[in-house]
Amino acid sequence: MMLPSSSLVAIFQFLLLASSPLVRAGSDTSKNDKLSKPCTVQSPTSGMYFDLNAISLSPPEKKDGRKLHKDDRDESWLAKGHDYPANFTINICAPVIENISDVVGVDKSRWRNVSAYYEQNGKIYSIGQQASEPIFRGRKLILNYTDGSPCPSSSEFDSRNILDGDKGPDYNTIQSYDQDVRRKSTIMSFLCDREPMAPRAAVSFVGTMDHCTYFFEVRSPAACGGVAYAPNGGLGPAGVFGVIVLIAIAAYLVGGCAYQRTVMHQRGWRQCPNYSLWAGMFGFVSDIIIIVFSSITRFFRLKRSQSDRYSRVNGTDASAQRGGIIGAIGGRGGGEGRGHRADVDAENRLIDQLDEEWED
Repeated sequence: MMLPSSSLVAIFQFLLLASSPLVRAGSDTSKNDKLSKPCTVQSPTSGMYFDLNAISLSPPEKKDGRKLHKDDRDESWLAKGHDYPANFTINICAPVIENISDVVGVDKSRWRNVSAYYEQNGKIYSIGQQASEPIFRGRKLILNYTDGSPCPSSSEFDSRNILDGDKGPDYNTIQSYDQDVRRKSTIMSFLCDREPMAPRAAVSFVGTMDHCTYFFEVRSPAACGGVAYAPNGGLGPAGVFGVIVLIAIAAYLVGGCAYQRTVMHQRGWRQCPNYSLWAGMFGFVSDIIIIVFSSITRFFRLKRSQSDRYSRVNGTDASAQRGGIIGAIGGRGGGEGRGHRADVDAENRLIDQLDEEWED
């Protein structure tokens, strides 16, 4: 007999729900850490993480007139105007690299924050200040720049000119601007481009209907999304895998104990699943530990007995030698008055004594 599958499913669901607060807390921490980084966003529908800093350009650092990195660019992203009478210069989430001045209708203190502009008839027109907060509209990744140069008033521009193929109004003749209501802005839509030979970013001008709002399309691998690393304690792939393993172990223990207790009517330690297997493994490991410990103890004991034996033998030999030398010296000292024969007898006795001691 086995535990019904419905009971096992219920136990697994309970453990999963119990562990969900931990995973949710890690996800929330990871999400907050990631969203605090400029030029990043997480899709509310797919959960994918998008980091546009890879296509945000900065002025290349130079030394002796040479760039330090070969991938650095000397100019911002360019977009051809095609039927529009100007080309566009754009950067992503950062001001343009170019040093621009005399921007029409923009204060001098804000020239350094222009992120998109075009030049026409010798004048520079801003179409948006720097912004670093991309958003999602449905499944579309969007970045919006606002507060550019003033838009022409409705009396000086008719949007039908674009539809009729006209190049639009002559900005040299426009003297009045609607300062308080409308300023030029930019909307960029990002599309995923996984082509291996594609550039980091390709900006295309889509169009404008009123010379006030400009639409662009940006194709880049950075718009494909991915999973970001959580540096401040959020659960990454390894953490999620560890939680799943812990849930599986807990389900095995709880389900096995329930089966052994209710179906097999076991009590005590025998309620554990596969008790005989784990008991045999524990006995095997304990036997190995006992054998290793006994071998180590026997080795040190044998080594200690050998060292004691050598010390006793060396101590006896030294004592015998010292006694023999002392006796030899005394024999020689006492035999000086007895003659040559007495010296020979003393030497013979000394040799015999040493031989007996070595034999013992």
